[in-house]
Amino acid sequence: MSVHLGDRLGWYRSLAADGPATPDELAERTGTHPRYAREWLEQQAVTGLLTVDGTDPPRFALSPAGAQVLTDETDLDYLAPLSRMICSAMVQLPALLDAYRTGGGVGWAQYGTDVRRSQEDVNRPWFEKRLPDALRSVADLDGLLRTPGAVIADIGCGGGWSTIALARSYPDAEVRGYDIDRASVEDARAKVTADRAVASRITITEADAATLPNSTFHAVFAFECIHDLPRPVDVLAAARRSLVPGGVVIVMDEAVADEFTAPGDEVERLMYGYSLAVCLPDGMSRQPSAGTGTVMRADTLRRYAHDAGFTRVDVLPIEGFAFFRFYRLSG
Repeated sequence: MSVHLGDRLGWYRSLAADGPATPDELAERTGTHPRYAREWLEQQAVTGLLTVDGTDPPRFALSPAGAQVLTDETDLDYLAPLSRMICSAMVQLPALLDAYRTGGGVGWAQYGTDVRRSQEDVNRPWFEKRLPDALRSVADLDGLLRTPGAVIADIGCGGGWSTIALARSYPDAEVRGYDIDRASVEDARAKVTADRAVASRITITEADAATLPNSTFHAVFAFECIHDLPRPVDVLAAARRSLVPGGVVIVMDEAVADEFTAPGDEVERLMYGYSLAVCLPDGMSRQPSAGTGTVMRADTLRRYAHDAGFTRVDVLPIEGFAFFRFYRLSG
């Protein structure tokens, strides 16, 4: 919650851009109240996120590493958006309690703007900085995407950063983004319109991915969304039908362990946290639902792919891409 306050009130950004400050100075810079600024600054120093000098009044500072993690929207280590997701999920606790009792859900739209934008913001640097090289590192996939006149789908495209990254990476391809959430579609369209270099080759459609057109795409990408879908087999089957001969489906999803083991590592702990608060309730909000949750293990995806008609699921040799694993579905 304290990180959320510092992020939303502009306190971290002021310390990063304008330098160390006393509580009165920080309040004046950011249009906030000095008493609250003092309490926050002291709390941040007590927890070790800020440093404080010995002057009177004391001045508080944010380190370069702290600025990198808490303010730099282009950095791979930018994590401030996670506080927005956690705090917005906390707002939904009454609805979550009801869902846990009744078997209902809490839909993505119900979580609101902060959750939607936080996911966009934390994934953006990875799509912009690492996705091009990750795809180029898989030679046969890269060659397929460079096919003259290639058409690529990005299902569950969210705010559109993945769609834009695909279009930038493959300048001869047409890229079509699909998402069922209207607010996400509007966000994505705004970003695409603002990027003149790719706008003419991207379309963003508000639609269920289960309605993809047949025999159209050289590749269908599903970035961090299959585990959220109430009907993942239906969507994967539609993606399979939408491929031209030789086409593939690429799923990027959480790099969780192959089997449930307790205690688990830090990735497992993080993903179960997401699942309890956001992903499982979202997936359960539309029935009937597979109820996958964030912790979608490799065998679960293989089962979904087999049921959708695919004969082969390969893990691509892409490592070190945040908390994600890439799968290729073919056949």
